[in-house]
Formats: sequence, structure tokens, C-alpha cells
Amino acid sequence: MAKPEDHDKPDKSVTIIVEGTAHEWPKNTDITYEQVVKLEVPDYGPGSTTTYAVKYKNGHGNKPEGILPPGGSVKVKDGMIFSVSETGQS
Repeated sequence: MAKPEDHDKPDKSVTIIVEGTAHEWPKNTDITYEQVVKLEVPDYGPGSTTTYAVKYKNGHGNKPEGILPPGGSVKVKDGMIFSVSETGQS
């Protein structure tokens, strides 16, 4: 039985994968383009001139894969995989 100090995977979160790295995210919530990029590029912010292409797979049944555009969001699912790649455009 899990002890209260065990924080491996709280009941109210899911594991998402961003560029091969696992991250915990609150269950039944959305994640935005900006939040995904910040998980991969921690210094990404409003003043950033670099843009990124964000793709996902293993999403919910009605849209299991797709592209997450700037300003967009998608509902998270356990095991969802995100790829973040620099586009070089600004």
C-alpha cells in the first residue's frame, strides 16, 4: 500500500511524455501549447522569438493525434506523447 510520502504518481494526475521525458500533469485538464513548450524549453516565455511545432499522439478517442498550435490546448490523457521541435520561424 502506498504511503502518504510516496509521490510517484498521485491519483489525480496522469503521466505525459514530452520529448522522451515523463511529466506529471493534473488529470482531466487541458495543457496549452505554451505549457508543453515550457516543459521542454524551460526558458521559453512571452518574449521568445523562437517558435516551435508541437505534435501529440495517444490523445483522447475523438482526436488521438494532431498538431497543437500556438494559443491552442488539448485535454491530457495518461501516456500521451508530445514532440516539440524548433521551427526557426519567428
